[in-house]
Amino acid sequence: MKSKNYSKKISKIFKKRGFVFLEPDVLLDSNYIIQRSGENFKKLMLTFEDDSGKNMCLRPDLTVASCVKYLEENTKGTSKIYYSGQAYRRSNNSKDSIVNNQLGLEIIGSKKESSDDKEIIDTILKAINKIKIKKITINIGDVSLFRQLIDSLKIPERWKLRLIRHFWRPKYFEDLLNRLETNSDIDPITVDFDKKRFSEMKKLNQNEEIAGRKISEILSRFDKKIRDPRSFVEGKKTAKIIREFLKISCPIDQMDKSLKNFFKKYNIKKSVIKNKLPIKSLSKSNYKIIFSTNFGRDIEYYTGMVFEISASKNKQEIARGGRYDDLLKSLGSKKNIPAVGAAIHLNNLSKITQ
Repeated sequence: MKSKNYSKKISKIFKKRGFVFLEPDVLLDSNYIIQRSGENFKKLMLTFEDDSGKNMCLRPDLTVASCVKYLEENTKGTSKIYYSGQAYRRSNNSKDSIVNNQLGLEIIGSKKESSDDKEIIDTILKAINKIKIKKITINIGDVSLFRQLIDSLKIPERWKLRLIRHFWRPKYFEDLLNRLETNSDIDPITVDFDKKRFSEMKKLNQNEEIAGRKISEILSRFDKKIRDPRSFVEGKKTAKIIREFLKISCPIDQMDKSLKNFFKKYNIKKSVIKNKLPIKSLSKSNYKIIFSTNFGRDIEYYTGMVFEISASKNKQEIARGGRYDDLLKSLGSKKNIPAVGAAIHLNNLSKITQ
């Protein structure tokens, strides 16, 4: 009953702020989720085969479901949408329900990145305040900072591609850093194998897709990898820089200072790293806000600002969201469509206010 009451109160706030209701589909092609949310998400999904043998799933995530609906309706320009419904997924905690009641909102198609990010966070906070939860903690990060750091480092292209691609898989990522330290990937057998695969793929139809990408796109990246020099001597220093960067964690008002000290220590030009977080408005609030360069690595489709709001008392997650500018193109759009959104977990909200 509490979830329904909260849903009505919060929906009113969303409507007043110009968000329009959208009803996402319950059933999705499971590949939509696996390819965009990552392998870690796969084990949590409820999947099955339809009559045609196609792999389907109950929507485990309403952001992807909303984006699919947005594209199906051929929407043009900026859309401010909100949704209310169930997400279905398993949890690592056996006590948690498979059915997760969510209420979320998205801004799709707007190029006003900073103001849109701020609007999403402000609207979510206004909704939480309406429920009168007194003490909350906000964890915030920006996953684009890591990509910018990697782009600024003088390392072979193959390593940049690997590190960015596997940033979302912490265990494998750490293994990559260990290999980077020892430069252990310089293997003539692997190089020859890569060249052979490249030649074989060139014979295929360039417009065909593998895992959501055209063969022509894969070949372009493959070509860079093969041409990339296989000798590298700065691996140990580079791994140290990356590890130290991912350890940065501080109150939001100390973020600029912490990043500046890091850039200075390793002679990285600050102009290379562009931070777009809505810091000024957040730093003036009375909430406990923690910035971390390591935050937001659990969902692959995030491309920029990522945040989580939790109850300070028991650390129960209340809401989570972020920017995902590449997601809609991966779902079928002809071009990248900027987007940002967040969802409130009504199940958790009910527990906190009991």
